Amino acid sequence: MNADVLQETVRYPTAGSGVAFSSSAKVYIAPAGLLSGPRAEGIIASGRALRFGGDQAFCCAYLAARSGGKMAVYRMGVQELMDLHPAVDAAMAALAPALPRFGGVAMDRTRVMGVVNVTPDSFSDGGERFDPAVAVADALAMVEAGADFIDVGGESTRPGADAVPPQEEIARVVPVVRALAERGVSVSVDTRNAATMAAAAAAGARIVNDITALTGDPDALKAVRDASVDAVLMHMQGEPQTMQAAPQYANAPFEVFDYLEGRIKACVAAGIPRERLCVDPGIGFGKTKAHNLAILRWLAVYRTLGTPVLLGVSRKSLIASVCGDLPPKERLPGSLALALGGVRAGINVVRVHDVAETVQALAMQAAVERAE
Repeated sequence: MNADVLQETVRYPTAGSGVAFSSSAKVYIAPAGLLSGPRAEGIIASGRALRFGGDQAFCCAYLAARSGGKMAVYRMGVQELMDLHPAVDAAMAALAPALPRFGGVAMDRTRVMGVVNVTPDSFSDGGERFDPAVAVADALAMVEAGADFIDVGGESTRPGADAVPPQEEIARVVPVVRALAERGVSVSVDTRNAATMAAAAAAGARIVNDITALTGDPDALKAVRDASVDAVLMHMQGEPQTMQAAPQYANAPFEVFDYLEGRIKACVAAGIPRERLCVDPGIGFGKTKAHNLAILRWLAVYRTLGTPVLLGVSRKSLIASVCGDLPPKERLPGSLALALGGVRAGINVVRVHDVAETVQALAMQAAVERAE
């Protein structure tokens, strides 16, 4: 494992042993052992699990204490976790309540966001939907297949991609956003430009999905606030043109957490309520294979930020780095595996290219987990 990836030594507390760490340490909680439906309610009632956002429960957790460049990781049951009061109070308080609606959609189960790139150079489809009529037709087919949101993008942000002027981006996305919104679709616009955010919101978009977490344009926070739209805050190290050159982290999962925590605070300070925010750890954006895998292992920690968590892993190059040099359209099995792993970690939205296949996989997993 690379030196700049989290080095874990997991410790298993025993009854009465206690868990010791510096009072200056920052503590992170990642729920594990998730249960859903009737089984969750039963084990919560027994006192052996805690509620996890609605009808789910978790019966154990990983705790990471980070201080001065050092990290201690513990695995513990919920009773040991509760004994750590008040060190874990903030994280625990964020886990129990049901999440608010996002983009007009209830967060009572894992939701699917279909990807529609209105670009000539998309990494995933090579520009097949650059024609707005094709983009709209394909988006409606995704909705028919079970997509809860459609994410419309007019600028490719693949590694090495060139920036697109806002007016060109607006010309690409607004006709598609308007056509879908008029049909009652919950539309997200994938952009880092404030002018595009405002234009898309005026056309009916309900969500802004920004790879820069509203930092790429000085007017982005104001645009989101004034339009009263929801926002996805994604983590990215660097810029698309150079982000994969040499990304470096001391502890990738927790540096991403701290960044997203800071962006939530900045949004709230700017007048955007926390209830209108969602976070995305940004798999593949300024991260090596090892960084991505470490973040995926710790996905559940992001739920303690108190917002929905979006996972975008569909057709990503991470899959090819693990499974062989596969072109994007041959990465469906890996995409489904990562999506299902995300669901088991408690994520709320999966952003995907293959909607029908993902909806089927999620439905089967949910049926098994909620069976009596």
